[in-house]
Amino acid sequence: MSENTSSIVSKVWSFCNVLRDGGVSYGDYLEQLTYLIFLKMAEEYRKPPYNRNIGIPEEYTWDRLKQQRGAELDTHYRELLEELGQKPGMLGQIFLKAQNKVSDPAMLYKIIDMIDKESWVMMGVDTKGEIYEGLLQKNAEDTKSGAGQYFTPRPLIKVMVQCLQPEPMKTIGDPCCGTGGFFLAAYDFLTSHHRLDRDQSRFLKNKTFGGNEIVAGTRRLALMNMFLHNIGEIDREPMISNSDALIADPGYRYDYILTNPPFGKKSSMTFTNEEGEQEKEELTYNRQDFWTTTSNKQLNFLQHIHTILKTGGQAAVVLPDNVLFEGGAGETIRKKLLETTDLHTILRLPTGIFYANGVKANVLFFEAKPASKEPWTKEVWIYDYRTNVHHTLKKNPLKYSDLEDFIRCYNPENRFNRKETWSEESPEGRFRKFSYDEIIARDKTNLDIFWLKDKSLADLDNLPDPDILANEIIENMEASLASFKEIMATINGESEEN
Repeated sequence: MSENTSSIVSKVWSFCNVLRDGGVSYGDYLEQLTYLIFLKMAEEYRKPPYNRNIGIPEEYTWDRLKQQRGAELDTHYRELLEELGQKPGMLGQIFLKAQNKVSDPAMLYKIIDMIDKESWVMMGVDTKGEIYEGLLQKNAEDTKSGAGQYFTPRPLIKVMVQCLQPEPMKTIGDPCCGTGGFFLAAYDFLTSHHRLDRDQSRFLKNKTFGGNEIVAGTRRLALMNMFLHNIGEIDREPMISNSDALIADPGYRYDYILTNPPFGKKSSMTFTNEEGEQEKEELTYNRQDFWTTTSNKQLNFLQHIHTILKTGGQAAVVLPDNVLFEGGAGETIRKKLLETTDLHTILRLPTGIFYANGVKANVLFFEAKPASKEPWTKEVWIYDYRTNVHHTLKKNPLKYSDLEDFIRCYNPENRFNRKETWSEESPEGRFRKFSYDEIIARDKTNLDIFWLKDKSLADLDNLPDPDILANEIIENMEASLASFKEIMATINGESEEN
């Protein structure tokens, strides 16, 4: 991050520390910044040399907002948010169900004044993007906000994009896009690795990306994040839908899918019963394009991704361990995936890199193939970046350089010309291939494969730092507790039915 960008992030974020004393959370502050920066940019576009009609009524322009003070500012701002939330296109989606969470008008005016001092349209795309990404990162780090669940570590995203190497004039989808991290990394890759002509630039801006995000506040942040990176138009329909991606086959197909579906296993909806109490009901999606019916959310996302990927299309998907070994529907889906796609690579990820605790995850890389009698997957190459690897979010966060060896092994330029780093003579090698026959012979077609020895089990001198051990214990306990809660919820549900 440049010094100038860093100073603006610090300035913008310093207000949050003051606001927190007044009960305004990181997430609420970020939402207010989104509304106000969008309004300021709309005002800049309204004036020369742009002279664009964004659709904001005269009484709710930035200039009118700046003139308000005290109680009048509070009233005016609330009316503005409600009015703009009813507008069509991106304008209405940014302000959908918007509320003012800054109850002190004097503090609200200070934020308005701070934003007014910057020219956001003229500011470089990199600077604007870095500022907003910096704020999203800070919001994700605030564990109380729960925003981390929508924020995939940026180094991991960059590595996944680097392996897929998207090309211009091709589409990129993410059915659960969070704050838009995969879209932005792909955008950066395309603009830095290709000299785009006018048609390619237009396609990149308006037609490349598409996805879903059902959490309204997160979707708002994603739309703003993309807009600040010069993706999409202020007066057009947004490219991120607020519908549940799993409900139905949307009909369209993508050249690339880059995604990290939610980590919770069960799909459910919350409703209020006759006694006025809140209850959760499991959601099972009955879709003809799915191989099997299950309430496991990640298995459903994997089936959905297979549906929306073009023949020849490439996918890189973050999925937890249960997808690799779970029986029943899990086994059915793994077999179908091996048969209908070329599931060529699995990256085993370490703990301590996600904001959700206790997550053991992997990246599955596969290519969609046409119908065939023979299974398309011939070999699965597995890179183990979990065994004897220790990361924590604060002291030792995941860096891009940590996975550069994986990228070399993956060999994006020609993945058919790979070499194992494991052998009988080099048992510590992290990159190893397994044939289709070896995998299909495993119990339940289990893909949770590892071969490296955990050094801490054999040698006490190799134990990680105490804080890393403590974090791992906490993560394992929290993961176990979450599993017990799921089991209890299932048992209670079944006993009530009986």
